[in-house]
Amino acid sequence: MFKELEEINYRPKPFHFYSAEELWTDEHTSKKMLEFHLNESIDVSSRNIDFINRSVDWIRSQFDLNKSKSICDFGCGPGLYTTRLAEKGSQVTGIDFSKRSIDYAKKVAAEKGLEIDYVQQNYFEFETKKKFDLITMIMCDFCALSPEQRKQLLKKFYNLLKSNGSVLLDVYSLKSFDQRKEQSLYEINLLDGFWSPEKYYGFLNTFKYDAEKVILDKYTIVEENRMRVVYNWLQYFSRESLRSEIERNDFRIEKFYSDVAGSEFDSESGEMAVILNKAI
Repeated sequence: MFKELEEINYRPKPFHFYSAEELWTDEHTSKKMLEFHLNESIDVSSRNIDFINRSVDWIRSQFDLNKSKSICDFGCGPGLYTTRLAEKGSQVTGIDFSKRSIDYAKKVAAEKGLEIDYVQQNYFEFETKKKFDLITMIMCDFCALSPEQRKQLLKKFYNLLKSNGSVLLDVYSLKSFDQRKEQSLYEINLLDGFWSPEKYYGFLNTFKYDAEKVILDKYTIVEENRMRVVYNWLQYFSRESLRSEIERNDFRIEKFYSDVAGSEFDSESGEMAVILNKAI
C-alpha cells in the first residue's frame, strides 16, 4: 500500500506524461464531457451560451467573415462555435478527438441543414489540401500542450493558413497561475462520478511548477478492476512569454485581448486572447 501511495503522490517533470486520448475517448468520461459542453449556464468544457454568442458576433466582425471565408476550429467539441459560424454563412471545418462530440455536432448540422466538414481525429494528425482564412483554438486548449506540441501545432497552423490568414487562440495568464494552489485531495467518486459509472476512489494532486509556470492536476482513479492516472497539464503565460514563443515559430501577434469576445486587454484578467498572423 505504501508503494501505491508513493506513486499517487509522485510529482512528475512538466509534461512528462500525456493522457489526453484516454480523457476524450473513454466511453463514460466522453459522455460526461459532452454534458458539460452542453450545459449553457457554466464555463467548464465550453463557455456559457451568452459568451459564445458575443464571441461569434465579434469573430464574424473582426475577421470580416462571409460566404467566401473558410474557418477551421481545432478542438471544436460538439460544434458550439462551428454551428453558429456556419449559420452566419462561412465555410466551416471542425476537428475534435471525441467521437461522441463529433457525432453530436454532425447531428445538429444535419438538423439545421448546415454543410460543415467535421473530422473526428487527433488534430496533430489532421491533413488537408484546404487553406483557411481563419483558424481558431478556443477554451485555452493551447495551454494543455507541451512546448514541443505547441511548436508542432503552430507549424501546422502556418501550413494550413492562406497567406493573409489569421489564428485566434486564448491562453491562461500569470494572474490565473498566481491564484492556483497546490493541494492533495481524496474523495469517493471524486467529481460526482465523472470518472466512472461504478464506485471508485479518486485522488487529486495539484502540483505547481513555479519556474515553468505550469500546473498539473493529476487524477488517480482506483476502481475495483483497474487503476488509472489522468494528467491535466496547463501552461500559463505572460504577454512577454507568449509573444516570445509565437515569434520563434514564424508568427507575429497582431493584438492582445482579454478574451475571444474582443474585450480590451486587462492585466488583471485570468486569460488572454491573441490574433496571430504569419510573420512577414
